[in-house]
Amino acid sequence: MYAYLYGDKFFIKTLKNKPIERNRGLAMRWTKKEKIYDFLKGRYMACLATENEDDSIHLTSVWYLFENGFLYIVTNSGSRKARNVLAHPKASVMVDSRKTGRERGVAISGDAQIVTGEPARDLALRIRRRYLSEAAIADPRVGGVLAAVDTVIIRITPKTWVWWDMSLVDKRVFSGLLNRTPSYILPLDQ
Repeated sequence: MYAYLYGDKFFIKTLKNKPIERNRGLAMRWTKKEKIYDFLKGRYMACLATENEDDSIHLTSVWYLFENGFLYIVTNSGSRKARNVLAHPKASVMVDSRKTGRERGVAISGDAQIVTGEPARDLALRIRRRYLSEAAIADPRVGGVLAAVDTVIIRITPKTWVWWDMSLVDKRVFSGLLNRTPSYILPLDQ
């Protein structure tokens, strides 16, 4: 059994794989977009999914920036993810925090497009500044190499959002038992 929040509805999925909508008792309050936006301001790795030519899914870890309702991902023009977006202009991204017992995150799906030229270079530098120190960016062996890459940006316009917060699931479904009993949740490898 697991629980998830989709839109403003809370579901529990049973072993028989039948979702049970809960609007009373176990219902979670609607997660405001501001909470999701605040979460996306954090520095996490994201997992980007794009569609390959053979209809399989290409998954890769990426750096990102969420701003003004768009999710921006830096890559180079010859990357598989950039080629996939050009061929199939849609993508999904999952950003999550994996602190044991307090896992939370958001999965976003939507239209994707490639941004090139000066706007791409400006966004790429802003994304890199989220993940690299100023010393690394100033170092020609790091920042110089990255600046020389034929950079493009994948811009995702979110259409669907799915948010989860396991601490809320623990509180609502297990009455906080998992949090009160840390030995129940095994730590993830780092």
